[in-house]
Amino acid sequence: MRNLLLAATAFASTLIASPALAQTVTPPAEAGAVPLGRLSDAVVPSAYRLDLTVDPAKERFSGHAEVDAALKAPSRYVWLHGKDLKVSRVTATAGGKIWTGSFAQVDVTGVALATFPDALPAGPVKFAFDYDAPFNDGPSGMYRIKVGDDWYSWTQFESIDARAAFPGFDQPGFKTPFTVTLRTPAGLKAINNAPETGTDQDGAFTVHRFAPTLPLPTYLVAMMVGPFATLEGTVPATPQRATPLPIRVVSTKENADKLAFALDGTKGIVQHLEAYFGQPFPYPKLDQITSPVMPGAMENAGADLYADPILVMDDTASTSQKRVFGMVVAHELSHQWFGDLVTPAWWEDIWLNESFANWMGFRIGNEWRPDLTIGAGAVEEGFNAMGTDALLAGRPIHQKIDRNAQIDAAFDGITYGKGGQVVAMIAAYMGDTTFRDGVRKYMAAHKYGNATSGEFFAAMADAAGDARIIPAMQSFTDQQGVPLVTFSPAKGKPGQWTVTQSRYARLGTDAPQTRWGIPLCVRQAAMRQCQLMTGETATVTFAGKGPIMPNAGGTGYYRFELPPAQWDALIAGAATLPGSEAMALADSLIGSFYAGRATPMQVIAASRALVANPDSYAQDNATGLLEALAYRDVIDAPAKLAYARLMDRLFAPQLASLGFDPRSGAYAADTPEKSKRRATVVNRLASEAKDPALRAKLAAAAAAWLGGDANALDRAYYNPGFSSYVQAGKLPAAKALMDKALASQDPLFRPNALGAIGSSGDADTATWLLDGFKDDRLRASERLGLISDVITTSETREQGYQWMKRHLPELLGGSGGIFFASRLPGLLSGFCSAARADEMEQELRPKFAGKTGELELERTIERVRDCGVLKQARGAEFSKALVAVK
Repeated sequence: MRNLLLAATAFASTLIASPALAQTVTPPAEAGAVPLGRLSDAVVPSAYRLDLTVDPAKERFSGHAEVDAALKAPSRYVWLHGKDLKVSRVTATAGGKIWTGSFAQVDVTGVALATFPDALPAGPVKFAFDYDAPFNDGPSGMYRIKVGDDWYSWTQFESIDARAAFPGFDQPGFKTPFTVTLRTPAGLKAINNAPETGTDQDGAFTVHRFAPTLPLPTYLVAMMVGPFATLEGTVPATPQRATPLPIRVVSTKENADKLAFALDGTKGIVQHLEAYFGQPFPYPKLDQITSPVMPGAMENAGADLYADPILVMDDTASTSQKRVFGMVVAHELSHQWFGDLVTPAWWEDIWLNESFANWMGFRIGNEWRPDLTIGAGAVEEGFNAMGTDALLAGRPIHQKIDRNAQIDAAFDGITYGKGGQVVAMIAAYMGDTTFRDGVRKYMAAHKYGNATSGEFFAAMADAAGDARIIPAMQSFTDQQGVPLVTFSPAKGKPGQWTVTQSRYARLGTDAPQTRWGIPLCVRQAAMRQCQLMTGETATVTFAGKGPIMPNAGGTGYYRFELPPAQWDALIAGAATLPGSEAMALADSLIGSFYAGRATPMQVIAASRALVANPDSYAQDNATGLLEALAYRDVIDAPAKLAYARLMDRLFAPQLASLGFDPRSGAYAADTPEKSKRRATVVNRLASEAKDPALRAKLAAAAAAWLGGDANALDRAYYNPGFSSYVQAGKLPAAKALMDKALASQDPLFRPNALGAIGSSGDADTATWLLDGFKDDRLRASERLGLISDVITTSETREQGYQWMKRHLPELLGGSGGIFFASRLPGLLSGFCSAARADEMEQELRPKFAGKTGELELERTIERVRDCGVLKQARGAEFSKALVAVK
């Protein structure tokens, strides 16, 4: 699964119209302890047969589920899963006898107990369930959404939401075939992981029958129903696959004319992946499906699911949108091998799925379209993860999971960003071919089965012929924290440096001592040295001249510290560094400032240099610390004005050189990099420099577009255009834009328009959104997105926070799936004071205890407190430096 959520869209949940939850019951003592995490092997499923009646226009669906299994020992009690299901009948058939039992949900996470009047015999058994259940209206379980005049339903089962669609044994270690039948109103399409083998008519319903799937865990099963638009094709035969692979792109009817880009791009990505893995696509067909409320993407075997904007586009789409397509599609399709073909035995190893797929997403996306420079985004994600990993409140990548409530927290930036960077670091150290050979060996050994992290590490060590790989990898996966490598010139030995490793800590924080096996790569000019640093210190020697880059290629998961003169030399050449190294410089310098070492003027000098770097990723990260200090009110009011002036001086000359015409297609002949640079410059000038002339130009273009001139505003500028329009016109403009957005099903315009309204920064607009606005066209997930935008916008942060506290029970009681509760507290990370951190501890900590958002709340409290310490210690210093900038 690929998590594309920003804070503003983390609320893929429901505050309104949540289905009623099933009542839980207390099980009898003789049934034993409730398995609130992993089920035992007392019952092992071997096959499922699902027959569901699905009418998305209705509020509920119904089903008959049969599960073939084996009982290890005789028992009256069978622990399994079922969430909010109304089970009308449950039977067990064994040894020619049928037992009729009862079914009860015993825990809110969907743990259930089937009870029979007598002990079922050990050995083969067939369980059968008749039931009905509510559709969700957010992306979890089986959910439905109205798009235009039509209803559609999709499934999103990762991590533990398959139990909301059918009773069963909902954990990844159980892989079985699924034979699915879907009964739908006539005229609707139905999609499953396996090919459709035929249809029959049963009165007003069409019966869709599908072939048995290859072995799958429950979380990878997919069942979609609706009047979908489809575009079909095949991936031509490859050296790894003798026959063409059937492929479809599937979306709601409104998107029918924008599916060709995704079809063509998917073909190329599949071919690149087959070449890397050295084997054919693992399933008999591939559907690429979109949903308007999906917050990211999901690797259902043979039936991937994506947010609409990831796939729905054409060749005129922005560089950013195309980059997301390439990375996310490559990520999800790599899962077809790494995750679907070979699946973790339990959720504590899900990091391996996601970390590897993250690395592959950037790698294969870059192979597919080198002109989009997708690969450098991996480095950006890795460094972003360090901001979280530097906290004391946290977790390692590879984390023991005992309870269902811990599972969803594993899908965070540590798993994706840090994990992906660690995989990249090990791959770079081992060498590309050796690493690939290890991956192929691991895949071959566990094909259509399950595996653990230890088995992956062993395959890597065997391929490398170096047992040190195992402890080195485990030092990054099994303990939290960011390594800091500090460079000091050796006395009396020119060119020689002593490198010392420690755990990075922010100002005012004492981090525990930690030791890693660091693949340390250092560069000076064209000379590059790599070594595996396992001790506290190491030595690096260079005979040349010029600054050293302590993270050559930017692939290392560590921060570095240099003496002031060496920092200044490296900063002076930042404009000419490769993009990945420029991002490494920016991250380590920011870390140095947060730790109380780097000076404000070094940070400002680095921003100036990085803005001039030709790499668009480097430029995107050039002013990150300045923006964060302004957003979190670390600097004072005069300094904020100086900050806006500095941003104008940094970016206005670039826009003058690039030129700016907001009309659609004005720069169609530009390279992707140039187009992305222009978009970055426009966004920085509009949002940070608050350039009045540019904002007026954007607002006018947005008004013309809304007035019917379809070419007035290019899609690359939807965000700054509609934001400028709302900020200029305030509440009346917000209301007008809202009406236009809700009347549209455009997968790019609608979310950008809603985002502009939610993040307007206007108190009246925020009040209207929070307490006054109601419209049946607004989806539940969109409602929550608007609320989160209010909370995460600096001008309305306090207003949104107070509203959130009053409505917290409703927010936590929604049904929105994997990222909701685990992300909710993070919306408050913009605050900056020890007093506010104390308040969160007192008021929020009891309400998140034992819930999936518990860890994120602790991280948020630490961020808010650390920021208060930074503001007290360095806020005045930085404010003074900004005001003095000429």
